[in-house]
Amino acid sequence: MSARALAMASLLALAACAGPPVRTADVPPLATPVAWRTDAGPSAPVARDWWQSFGDPQLTALVEKALADNTDVAIAAARVREARANVALARAQTLPTIDAALSGARSRSVNAFGAPVEQNAGQPQLQIAYEVDLFGRLADQKAAARDAYFASAAAHDAARLSVAAAVASTYVTLRSLDARRAVAQETVRARSESLRIARSRVDRGYSPKLELEQAQAEYAATAQIVPQIELAIARSEDALSLLTGETPRAIDRGATLDRLTAPPVPDGLPSDLLRRRPDVAQAEYQLAASDSNLAAARKRFLPQVRLTSSAGAAFSSLLTDPITIWSIGGSILAPLFEGGRLTAQAEASAAQRDQAAFAYRRAALTAFREVEDALAAVTLGDRQIAFAQSQRDALAEGLRLATNRYREGYSPYLEQLDAQRGLLGAELALAQLRADTLIARIQLFQAMGGGWTGIDAADAPAP
Repeated sequence: MSARALAMASLLALAACAGPPVRTADVPPLATPVAWRTDAGPSAPVARDWWQSFGDPQLTALVEKALADNTDVAIAAARVREARANVALARAQTLPTIDAALSGARSRSVNAFGAPVEQNAGQPQLQIAYEVDLFGRLADQKAAARDAYFASAAAHDAARLSVAAAVASTYVTLRSLDARRAVAQETVRARSESLRIARSRVDRGYSPKLELEQAQAEYAATAQIVPQIELAIARSEDALSLLTGETPRAIDRGATLDRLTAPPVPDGLPSDLLRRRPDVAQAEYQLAASDSNLAAARKRFLPQVRLTSSAGAAFSSLLTDPITIWSIGGSILAPLFEGGRLTAQAEASAAQRDQAAFAYRRAALTAFREVEDALAAVTLGDRQIAFAQSQRDALAEGLRLATNRYREGYSPYLEQLDAQRGLLGAELALAQLRADTLIARIQLFQAMGGGWTGIDAADAPAP
């Protein structure tokens, strides 16, 4: 066997046993469901601007402003920029470095004959250094940096989706509070009229004073609901201001709660879900990056081969002509004793790989759970609204009858009071149910990935 073949065989043997064996966790595979547990009926494709499907221009304006000015989105974008720079840095490690050096001096010395000698000297030089990536360690580092970039880009998209969903949900909550406040204010006016009638009947001796006290107590109980709702409105407006990157301010309203469009359920099979969510893609790219980092950590046990060369010239006033100088060399650096540092680095990389693997599994399981929860909330919420609306209509008719009977003196005030209480609770609950079903649809859009189609490879840094 020739010396060259023997050297190549030795290098291949070294590459096959890159460092000590590192144990990694055995993560069980994820079984994808064949279909969703909840059948939500007809569905429609999801557009990336899904918030427009609620039919409220003000909601659309708030979401788009948040996507442009939200600080969390801006932080995620800055992390993408950092990851892109890290890819360029890892790529630069695989290229040679070229440096230019220029030195000069003026000196006065004594020669061998005891005479003074003055000289002006200069030495320009060009230096080239290159690490031969013989075992692929630098390539693994570059692959890890590129996967980390893709993970940060997916995290940026996940942040945008989360902010859009938060703005839409908070806006729906705000319109729900507006509806609840309107119900409370209308009930306060009705109970104010009941209080006036009760006072008049007591003054004329038609009713006992107990009815007046009951009317007064119910009026106060209803009136205190209004400031509670207004406090919640102020907090919702403050939350929307923060999401849109502004100081607390009043939020302009668009459509009322009952005028907001309930968009159709977004379509998508369970087998497609993991490709449609940016947070799952982020976890997948982080797992790939950790695999590459582990491979690079194991290859640090192998020798590193560096080539160097330099060329230049020496100028001096003592020389008639400049002298050219050059050098070509190489070095092999093999770790012999590192005090366990390389082993510890490999174990840490293996542990990070295990964390990334379990994080990916958790992200996938969470994705399926969030979709199932949202589908159930949408389906059952629509059924609840139908029953709540029927209950509200029945209670409204009951209050009308009780009020007429009380005014005619056929029934006590307590009967009308009970009808008022029931109607108020039903109307407040109906407003909350309407908001809950709309928010469930928002959560479903988010759980389905919000129309996300993946990372644009054209924007990725060069490999």
